[in-house]
Amino acid sequence: MSPLGIRLEEVSLEVLRQRESKWLDMLNNWDKWMAKKHKKIRLRCQKGIPPSLRGRAWQYLSGGKVKLEQNAGRFDELDLSPGDPKWVDVIERDLHRQFPFHEMFVSRGGHGQQDLFRVLKAYTLYRPEEGYCQAQAPVAAVLLMHMPAEQAFWCLVQICEKYLPGYYSEKLEAIQLDGEILFSLLQRFAPVAYKHLSKQKLDPILYMTEWFMCAFSRTLPWSSVLRVWDMFFCEGSAWVPRVALCSWGGAFQPGT
Repeated sequence: MSPLGIRLEEVSLEVLRQRESKWLDMLNNWDKWMAKKHKKIRLRCQKGIPPSLRGRAWQYLSGGKVKLEQNAGRFDELDLSPGDPKWVDVIERDLHRQFPFHEMFVSRGGHGQQDLFRVLKAYTLYRPEEGYCQAQAPVAAVLLMHMPAEQAFWCLVQICEKYLPGYYSEKLEAIQLDGEILFSLLQRFAPVAYKHLSKQKLDPILYMTEWFMCAFSRTLPWSSVLRVWDMFFCEGSAWVPRVALCSWGGAFQPGT
């Protein structure tokens, strides 16, 4: 088990099929499980959500599914709207930068880039006071790898409003506050890393902005990204500084 409590062991096909069966039962009876067996859900997330059900599970865990049901047809309305030219231009220039070697996004104008544009443009219309932040693009891209555009949009809404509120605002107030919290945690739990960063006069905002705002989607190995996101959707934003703390602590262990 990793320092984060995530179980990283390889599993056999038989075990994977058993886990899929258990997750299907959970997803088909979600309200019951959330009401009475939340600890069990957490344990199963720690083991890893089966790849075939990850997209559906993320929707349930985040509340994106409920949000979609409460706003039926809303995404279609936003999708058909032209959008603010200011944001449309910036989004279009960012599309090719998101996972350029992934089959979904490798082609300019391909279906992956088109869906990414739709999701990001829709968000600027849904929250015009926030508009678009470049860090939203890789987050939306990861979601699109696991679910259709409409579901990805509502999961993105949940991430921006529920999991990382204030992270994508113009002044980045929330990310600056969390940077100070991370530095305090480093001082307590990873003193070697803290002393090194302090000596180099490295402000937390310089190195953790992309980590936090992109939810590590462009930082960790892909298999680790998926497992971190499983727990991120299960337990919330507290997982973001925990992952950062373990990353810095591990980097400054003796012999590393």
